[in-house]
Amino acid sequence: LEENQADTIFSEAELVSRLQGKFGMLCTSSAKVNCSLLSQSPDLKAVATIAVGYDNFDLDACTEYGVMATNAPDVLNETTADFAWALMMATARRVTESEHWLRAGKWEKWSYNAFLGADIHGATLGILGMGRIGRAIARRARGFDMQVIYHNRSPLEKHLEVEAGGATYVEKEALLRNADHLIIVVPFSADTHHLIGVRELAWMKSTATLVNIARGGIVDDAALIEALQGNRIAAAGLDVFENEPRFNRGFLGLHNVVLTPHIASASHR
Repeated sequence: LEENQADTIFSEAELVSRLQGKFGMLCTSSAKVNCSLLSQSPDLKAVATIAVGYDNFDLDACTEYGVMATNAPDVLNETTADFAWALMMATARRVTESEHWLRAGKWEKWSYNAFLGADIHGATLGILGMGRIGRAIARRARGFDMQVIYHNRSPLEKHLEVEAGGATYVEKEALLRNADHLIIVVPFSADTHHLIGVRELAWMKSTATLVNIARGGIVDDAALIEALQGNRIAAAGLDVFENEPRFNRGFLGLHNVVLTPHIASASHR
């Protein structure tokens, strides 16, 4: 595909038509593999997504119809971790906001207090979801002399905490209350839907930043917009959104948010 050329998103009927007589399908997260699709695709034996996340696969349905489902773990760990840091730093240091101000022709003189942001070095980094990508993000924090805390379904084994630069396990509320910068890296599921909502945002520091590179729906976007409007947290950096690409347009009117179109894994390599 040419750069910025969108993938074709087929309707279920179009996808079913294309799957007749096909034994396998390679897809992106836009293809919804569910009972309805599988019941109409009798020859299908395997579905593979090029993504790490596989929330577009109904695994119970795949089991019922005897269809193998695979994803692509490990391939994008470092690339995605790099982008998480890029988004966190742009958010903390108000890069997007200041660039828009400059492009609008408003820069007439230098000022010592223009666009004061939050430091990364020496701050506390909170990671929600300490899988492979979370640990890659944590390793990068060593060079910034950050304290790294994390919350997972369960604490990591000690050798994995060492791999993650000595990250410390805390409960979710403690993570949110103590993090200066929060990065969300959990997979999407029914259990993680709106894992960050009104209550959780209220736990965060008013000076804190939130970065979501995981999946839309983990954060309640409407609640986040209200928190950003009321300066209940300082800023957010978002690569994923609920109902993307038809995301909540309320984000567009905010100055304290950095928005990117689901590109955390988009590198030439």
